[in-house]
Amino acid sequence: MARWVLHVDLDQFIAAVEVLRRPELRGRPVVVGGDGDPTKRGVVSTGSYEARACGVHSGQPLRTAARRCPDTVFLPVDRDLYEDVSAQVMATLRGFGVVVEVLGWDEAFLAVDGDPEALARQIRDRVRAATGLECTVGIGENKLQAKLATGFGKPAGIFRLTGETWFEVLGDRPADALWGVGAKTAKRLEGLGIGTVGELAAADPDVLARHFGPTIGPWLVLLAQGRDNSPVSDAPHVPRSRGRETTYQHDLDDWADVRREVARLARRVAHDAAGDGRDVGRVIVKVRYAPFFTRTHGRTLEAPATGADRAGVDRIGADRIVEAALAALDGFNERRPVRLLGVRAEFAR
Repeated sequence: MARWVLHVDLDQFIAAVEVLRRPELRGRPVVVGGDGDPTKRGVVSTGSYEARACGVHSGQPLRTAARRCPDTVFLPVDRDLYEDVSAQVMATLRGFGVVVEVLGWDEAFLAVDGDPEALARQIRDRVRAATGLECTVGIGENKLQAKLATGFGKPAGIFRLTGETWFEVLGDRPADALWGVGAKTAKRLEGLGIGTVGELAAADPDVLARHFGPTIGPWLVLLAQGRDNSPVSDAPHVPRSRGRETTYQHDLDDWADVRREVARLARRVAHDAAGDGRDVGRVIVKVRYAPFFTRTHGRTLEAPATGADRAGVDRIGADRIVEAALAALDGFNERRPVRLLGVRAEFAR
């Protein structure tokens, strides 16, 4: 087992790629999202550091970003370009002859031995030489520590976080500073009198098990203690679900239209799932009401829907996925205008 884990995170990746092909934008606030038109509905995929300084963040409506940062340059999403550049980065990382676990377009874990800082400097130099992009490298004794270390090294820095320094760095920080603890979980922890990482690390696992379940409760304590035994793996990523969603430029006021759109999205998702040749066990429907209020409901299938047949799509299975999506839609009691709909199929295996 390797002595160290490195987490390589490309700084403001999508925005940085766009600036590379448009050098005149360097130093200006740049936002990438939708088709690049902030007068239309769409959300921010990413923003440059200059845009973030104005309060722009991922997932924010483009119109809000335009109000907060009027001088922003808005650009459309170019997935093919980002995938190509990401592939160059990952090939560069694999050139070090170590195990590389790709997390997405812009980040990866590496299992390494030797001097981690020296290797981190080499990684930054080679990525910059190959692509022109800057990256931050977090160093830890496990994936959790390395992932969190990256946040302290940004931008374009190197930071080491270990069991020895864990509580010095994180002990007084709020629980949601941990990778894997979101705002809702943090709020529930606060209800138990647990506000910081240090307090969570000292909590009784049995007490948390009663509130969060026998698996999640004790895991939260281990997380707060900086413990993580998950290996760095270069096995190909296997998606857990397939999904489709659409943002409508004009609200859907008639819920008959909403049902038709959910059925349409569900059939597209069924086709996507069929391409994977895997069974679907649960279907989730997302509704974003106007102006920007999101709810989800799901429906578990009594038996998994067959993924594919010789024709490419099992029509009976597709019908069952559509039926499950419409049943999930029935769980929404409010019939307010809708600006976005999404359907996601979770695989049974």
